[in-house]
Amino acid sequence: PGGGGAAAVAAAIGAASGAMAAIYTTRKKDEEAKDAEHGTVAAKARKLSQDLTASASSMVAVADADAAAYADLQATWKKDCALSDAEKEAVRRRALEVPVGLLRSCHAESKRVADFLPQCNPNITSDAKVALHLLAGAGRAAFQTVLVNSPPKELEDEMRGLLNELASFEE
Repeated sequence: PGGGGAAAVAAAIGAASGAMAAIYTTRKKDEEAKDAEHGTVAAKARKLSQDLTASASSMVAVADADAAAYADLQATWKKDCALSDAEKEAVRRRALEVPVGLLRSCHAESKRVADFLPQCNPNITSDAKVALHLLAGAGRAAFQTVLVNSPPKELEDEMRGLLNELASFEE
């Protein structure tokens, strides 16, 4: 894969690591520990694991979407490209939307793992932290793909803000 695809695969591995850490927080004591939103810590952990597993699957699909978006973008650079200017602009927007979406997903899933970390099984927190580092690294990698696609300033500023928050989740 190219950079965007590699970022998506790294994000998928990070989400899967977070899912594993969550599912190992379903011990008897986690079933007894209360959680205001989910009833028990174990219920929260099961939900998080399920959601992160689904996210990991969708992130693998993002790798394919990125490859397709780049192939379409490359086609617009050819002299014999028959697309209209509006169609070419739509292709450029799609090439930008894929890594932007990935960075947003990395941020969202990292936040969920970071919020769960205080309740995580202490014997498995290293795996939750691996998830945070992989998701943050994938987010930084996706940002490079965002930059090469010349985002508007407001979007670039938003992405930089997400990167700063990703870094804080790693601490």
